[in-house]
Order: sequence, then structure tokens, then C-alpha cells
Amino acid sequence: MKRFVCRNKIIAVATALVLSTTAQAQQNSPSISLFKLSDVRLKDDLFLHAQNLNKRYVLELDADRLLAPYLRETGLTPKKPSYTNWENSGLDGHIGGHYVSALALLYAATGDQAAYEKLDYVLKELKRCQDNLGTGYIGGVPRSQEFWADVKQGKIRAGGFDLNGRWVPLYNIHKIYAGLRDAYTLAGREDAKDMLIKLTNWGVDLVSGLSDEQIQDMLRSEHGGLNEVLADAAVIANDPRYMQLAEKFTHLQILNPLVAHKDELTGKHANTQIPKIIGAKRIADLEGKKDWDDGARFFWETVVNKRSVAIGGNSASEHFHPSTDFSNMMSNIEGPETCNTYNMMKLSTQFFQSDGDSKFVDYYERAMYNHILSSQHPEHGGLVYFTSMRPSHYRVYSQPHTSFWCCVGSGIENHSKYGELIYAHRDKELFVNLFVASELNWQEKGLQVIQSTVFPKEGKSTLAIKTKKSQDFALKIRYPSWVKNESLTVKVNGKSFKSSKDDLGYFMVNRKWKNNDKVEIEFPVEVNVEQLPDHSPYYAFRYGPVVLAAKTDTSRMLGLLADDSRGGHIAKGDQVSMTEIPHLVSQASTLEEHVEMVSPRDLRFQLNSLQVKNQPTQMELIPFYQLHDSRYIIYWPKVESSSELEQKLVKYERDDYQRRINALTVDHIQCGQQQSESDHGIQYDQSTIGSDNGVQWRNATGWFSYQLTNRNKRAKYLWISDLEGNNKDYNVLVDGQILKVDEQKENGRYYVLPQIDDKIKVTLQAKGNISVPKIKEVRLLAQKFD
Repeated sequence: MKRFVCRNKIIAVATALVLSTTAQAQQNSPSISLFKLSDVRLKDDLFLHAQNLNKRYVLELDADRLLAPYLRETGLTPKKPSYTNWENSGLDGHIGGHYVSALALLYAATGDQAAYEKLDYVLKELKRCQDNLGTGYIGGVPRSQEFWADVKQGKIRAGGFDLNGRWVPLYNIHKIYAGLRDAYTLAGREDAKDMLIKLTNWGVDLVSGLSDEQIQDMLRSEHGGLNEVLADAAVIANDPRYMQLAEKFTHLQILNPLVAHKDELTGKHANTQIPKIIGAKRIADLEGKKDWDDGARFFWETVVNKRSVAIGGNSASEHFHPSTDFSNMMSNIEGPETCNTYNMMKLSTQFFQSDGDSKFVDYYERAMYNHILSSQHPEHGGLVYFTSMRPSHYRVYSQPHTSFWCCVGSGIENHSKYGELIYAHRDKELFVNLFVASELNWQEKGLQVIQSTVFPKEGKSTLAIKTKKSQDFALKIRYPSWVKNESLTVKVNGKSFKSSKDDLGYFMVNRKWKNNDKVEIEFPVEVNVEQLPDHSPYYAFRYGPVVLAAKTDTSRMLGLLADDSRGGHIAKGDQVSMTEIPHLVSQASTLEEHVEMVSPRDLRFQLNSLQVKNQPTQMELIPFYQLHDSRYIIYWPKVESSSELEQKLVKYERDDYQRRINALTVDHIQCGQQQSESDHGIQYDQSTIGSDNGVQWRNATGWFSYQLTNRNKRAKYLWISDLEGNNKDYNVLVDGQILKVDEQKENGRYYVLPQIDDKIKVTLQAKGNISVPKIKEVRLLAQKFD
């Protein structure tokens, strides 16, 4: 590897680790810097409310319970027991790392002293852990010492979601790495920097005896953005060993096809891949790796333009489905995962900083309003894991002391970051990216910018300039992609300023600015339509960047507030048949004409030309971020006539397999999918996972097993579905008892269950030299399904 180069040896305290140098190919175009969160204060009621609600949620969490796994694994006695849910079932400590980041973000964004005091306490306890162990390690991975000793000796058994039998331990420790980095860069904690360096030295030593091939094999297990945070540590410590480690922890099996502009993402766990690409982009910027930058760029374009829905999210049941077939997205109750969008926004920010192209901010804005903001309940602050795109389904919200999913970890960070991209700067350029009421303090220029707006209720914003001395700089105002026909206008001190959108999507006002200068920006906000990327007949409506949705009903929303069960984040209530869903009946080439503004002040609209079965109807549309505690519709199925709708209804009745089998299901496992399998206690020997055209599976030359729950002892049958035509013989055991096939179907087999308890163990075992085929799903059923 070439010598590590970084022009700025140390990143300033309280920055967001903006690019300290540019890739060699970009040396003539310096990177764009973000402002410190402490330099931007929100004044917008919408985002300020979300930030304050998040503060309440974060401060309610019990630091001692989150710290318990760290104390336990370093030989100290926890002051309180661990939280439950994911925090005591294998991912112990992962929320603790997010918690450090969340406190640092909260303090930087608000200056809240209570957040700083909590951060101070947590860091001191973590230092006590690190000092007691003496190796530099900090982490909550169960039986850490035994586990890491095996890894260091090269004993590596990697699966997609486990490593040596532990649930994604590299992903787990990435969170504490990132937390320590954030505590230093955002809150100025030198002790966090010292702990980060010691932890990174431990990481260097951990893999010092491993070959590149062994490390790459280990990276098949989900590992978060370890390569990104190791690159950041290299900059912070000015230590080239850390950059070497960051490169070693870049998963080439994923990156290399992207560098070759090959989309091989279908069937892959989406949020496992996104952080890897964030890290590759970070390394590319620091080390001048143009090919890595190009691969990351291809990934962004592919995911945003071909694999994302209107809210900015992607994936169904956490996995990328085929980009040419969004049917699983529209039928699955497990829609886009909030973590995915959290990470796609990070990647978009990186590309904006290196490219200055407004398209990255366009995506960021869409994701911020429609996925991130909507993922927080506006009253109790609960956070959402899956946002279903299935018409008339609903979302489940976390509770502070029961729910410790990955999307809670990223969620407690999300709502303190709204100020990060409103403004940016480069030399004598000030970028205004987002129309959010706020105050900017550009300290090095002695300049303040006060932005006043009620967007999206009105298409205008005013910037008031406060400066101690007159000074030249270019004000670059983003020209959103949803503003059509060159209709954005700018006035400076009441006079129209003539300019046009540049190639990167910005309107530039270059002049000498004086105190009390006033800039008025106006732009029309209009209804527009967005079809699914696969061109199937589903359409969403937006008002500017804001996705509109309709409430349907509030019945049968099982588990609206999550308990601490492993699957508590999934909205398991009844699924509404497509025969009951309003369809848009229209032959119009512009579907916007069916949307009527009812109240500009409240952003209320009416959608006409709808039909439920043979009955015409209308529905109210509101911003999706306002819609909570209800079933909803974002994407509307469209037909051209009532007769076509009648044909659709017949087809729905015939093909409505998934909804009807779900109604009979007592428990269910999607084989080869991380959360489904981990939630059911997966164990295996000589077993692999894979994907055929986006459908996950697991097979084995040995065996694999799951723990299932027979709620209320309703289950009478075991159903096992495979993808190989059911032509292989294998053993199926329930609590050690071999079952005989009761009925064989083309795509699976029924087994009659013996008298069983509430909890049962189902094992699938190869028979002789015949492997267990590619198993798609395992279900407990109350009765057979025809």
C-alpha cells in the first residue's frame, strides 16, 4: 500500500470529520465542508420538535443498563442488569455504542448540559472497563475474551450473520468505535480519542497474524462500517497502520463488482452492504482511490435510482429484491428499513462533499422528510424499524425500555442530525441546501445567516445576513429537482437577481455582502407523481419533496407499541386484501390532475377518481410524516377502467396466497434472512445460505435448527417450503422426534405435529449423502392451506 497521505493531520474538535483532503483526481476542486452541528440551530417547529422529543427519549434510557455488557465482559460487576431484547440475546452492547454517538450528537446540536453529563458518565465507565482489561478492548460481545482469542488464532467460521457462533460481533464493536469517534469529534472529549486509539491498536493486534484471505473470509459476516471508522481513526491519530487496517476491512467481494459497474445486489442483505460502501468512499477520498470512488458512485446511483421507493427507503425484509420486480416490496409487511436510509443519507453527504452536486441533497431531502422524520412518533417518540409499502398496513413503534433494535440505535442519532446539511461551505462559497428555518453561525467569517421559512407549506424562504464587515462570497442556493421550468426566483434587498441554475443544480449570487442584506427565494411547490422504478402500475404522490399518504383504518393493529420480544418490531396484524384497496381508475397521462388542494395551511389534499370494487370514492392525502397510529396507503394501484379493475379483483382472489397463509400461521421463519433466523435461535452445522432471484434460502449437508413458538398451542401442522421441486429426501425432527411426511406438494411438505409445548425445536437434517435442499420457509400452521 502507498504511504498514507492526509494534509490536515488532526480533525478539529466538534467537527463531523469532514473530508480533510481530496482524492488526487479532485485536487483542483477542494471538497466541501459541513458546518459543526453546534454552528447551526434549528428554528423550524417540525424538526425542532423532533429533536426535543428525541432528547427526551435518549435521556430516559438507563446508562447503567446499557453499560452492563461492557462491565461484564471486562471483569467488572454491572451496576444494573442488561436491558432485554437484542441487548441480552447476542447483540449485547450494540445500543451502548449508538448511545454514545446519540449523546454526542445531542450535545453538539443543542448544547444540552444533561446530555453532556450523561456522556461524561458513560465515557468514564467505559474507560474503567478498558483500563481494567488492559488490552485496549471495549465491547459487550458475549464471552468476548474466548471469542476474540479464537479469531486472533485464525479460528474463523463466518456466516452472513454470525462469526464463530456469535451474532455479528464485528457489527457490534463497530458501534463503540463510532461512538468514541463521535464523542471526540462532536463533543471534544479527549478521553474518547485516547480510548479510540487504544481500541484501534487492539484491532491492529487482533488481525496481525491473519492473512488478507482470512480477513476477507471474516468479512462475510456483517461488520457495519468498520472500514469507515478505522479510516477516521487514521486521520485522528495520524497513524498509517489504521488506514492499512481500514483497507483490509473493506469487503472486496462486494466492492469489486461495483467497480466493474455490475449490479449483483439482488438477494443481499441491504444494510450489511451500505456501510461497507460508506467506508470505501471514505478511504477513496483520503487515499485517492478513484476506482473505489467509482464503485461507490455506481452503488449510490443503483440504489437510489433503481432500488428505492418514494420515501427514499429500499429493501423488503431487509434484503434487496430484483430491481426489475418490486412486487415483494408491495406485498411484504416488512418494507424499507430505517437503518438503510440512515446510511444512504451518510453516503449522499459524502458525495455532496466531494462533488457538490445537488442531486445528492435532493435524495437527502426526500429521505429526511419522508423516511427519517416519519419514523419517529410525534408524541411518545417511539421509533420505527420497517415502513411497509403494502397498501393499508401499518408501522410498529419502539418503547425506551423494551426495544433495542438496530433502528433504535440509528434512530436515537437521526433526530439530532437535522442541522448537518442545511448549510455547507467551501472557500468563498456558502451553500444553502435545505429550506429549514434555522440560524447559522459561520465563525471563521464572523457571519450569521438567519433563514426564515414555513416550507413545505409555502414555497419561499428568506435569508437575513448579519456580518461584522462587508465581504465577498458566493451564495449558492440549491435549485431542487422538483422545481420545474426554471421557476425559482431570487431577490437581493428587494431587487431581482438574474442568474440561472448551474450544471450542479445551484443558483449562485456572487457579490459583496453587507450587514442586514436580505435574500428572498421563491419557488412553486406542486403535486407530482412517482411510479415504482420497475414501471409496475403503482403510483405515489408528492407535494414538492413531501410524500403524501392516506389513512385507511385503525383496526387490528397488533403490537402497535413493541414489547421486548425478538420479533416485536414487526407489524404482525392482519393484512388487508388487495380486493379492499382503493384503486386509481384513470386514463389520464398526468395523474396529478386527480389531486385537489384542500388546505394549503394544513397540507391537506383530496385524491379523486378512486374506486373500491365497484364503488367510487375519495380519500384525503396528508404528508406521510404526519401520519401515525393508522393503516395507510402511499402507493396507489392504477387501472385504466372499471372493467380492468374487475379483472384485477378476480386475479387478487385467485393469487392472494401470502395474505391467506399468513392468517393461518402461528409462527414463521424466512430461511436465510438474518432477523427471522436470529429471532428463532438459528443453529447449524455445515449449512449455507443464498438467494435465487431475490428469494433467500438455507440448505445443509449437515443440519440446521430453529426454535419456534406455538402460541396458545394452536399449531397442528408444520409446513416446509423449498425451491428445488421437493425431490430430495431429508429428516425433519421436532424436539428430537423424526416426523413422517403427511402430504407432499409441488413446493413443499406438510407434517402433522405431535403434542407439543409452547416452544419447540425444529431440525432439518441431511440424510445420507443427500443434502437438505434450498429451504425457503418454515411455518407452524393452525390448519392446512389450499
